[in-house]
Amino acid sequence: MGVVYHANYLVWMEVGRVELVRSLGINYHDLESREGLLLSVVEVECRYLAPAKYDQEVAVHTAIEEMNARLLRFKYTIQNAASGQLLTRGFTRHMWLNREFKPTKLPERYLEMLRGALPAFIEEVR
Repeated sequence: MGVVYHANYLVWMEVGRVELVRSLGINYHDLESREGLLLSVVEVECRYLAPAKYDQEVAVHTAIEEMNARLLRFKYTIQNAASGQLLTRGFTRHMWLNREFKPTKLPERYLEMLRGALPAFIEEVR
C-alpha cells in the first residue's frame, strides 16, 4: 500500500514520550533501577487522519495533558514534517507501578520536574 504500518504510530508516540521526559531531566532507566518505579500504559487512543508514506519524515509533538502522583496522560500529534499535514492525534494514559507491579505514587521531586511540561491552560488533576 505504500503507507506506514499502523502500529508504528504507537512506537513514535513512545519515542516522543521518552524524549519529552528526558528533556525535563528524568531518565526512565534511573526511575526503574534506582527508584523501582515503572510507568505502565493503561490506555491508548490513536486517531488516524491521513497516512504517512514510506520514507516520509514525520514530526511527533508530545505534551503532558493531565497528571497526578499516580496517573499521567500524554497527548500527541504526528504531522508530515515537510507539509505540516496532521496525520494522527492521540493520547496515552499511564499508571506508576512499583517493582511488584502494584500502583504507587511518584515522589514529589519527580512531580515537580514533570509539572514544567504542563501547558498553562491545563490544571494538575488531583
